[in-house]
Amino acid sequence: MSSPPLLSGFPVILPLPIQWGDQDAFGHVNNTIPIRWMESARIAYMERMGWNEWCAPQGLGPILAAIHCNYRRQINFPDTVRIGARVTKIGRTSFTMEHAIFSDAQQAIVADGDSVIVVFDYVKQQPTPMPEHLREALEKIEGKKL
Repeated sequence: MSSPPLLSGFPVILPLPIQWGDQDAFGHVNNTIPIRWMESARIAYMERMGWNEWCAPQGLGPILAAIHCNYRRQINFPDTVRIGARVTKIGRTSFTMEHAIFSDAQQAIVADGDSVIVVFDYVKQQPTPMPEHLREALEKIEGKKL
């Protein structure tokens, strides 16, 4: 499946079919669902960067600090959406990820947003500076310095 031009620049794109149960009583996808789709794309991105192999043994992991979603259009069943994920900023203990949700049926971006993910030490229960190998993995996926 080729990537739509509106998602160019997103190194990770996750296709998902809309499920009948994603709809609410008003007949469109419930507002909580795009947030879940963004989560799925974040997880796919982190799997691609090898987070589990590099951090789990050290007790480090991601923790979501913030998320924002702009709902651009109603989304209806049946449809397939493609969720783009890319990192736009790396901080000392966190990084910001941008998301865009493309509807195949509408051929448009139907929602977009961003999230802030903190590198968290689950043993100490506190944020920790981002290990250099994670920074390098993010930059490798993005194909540029951040």
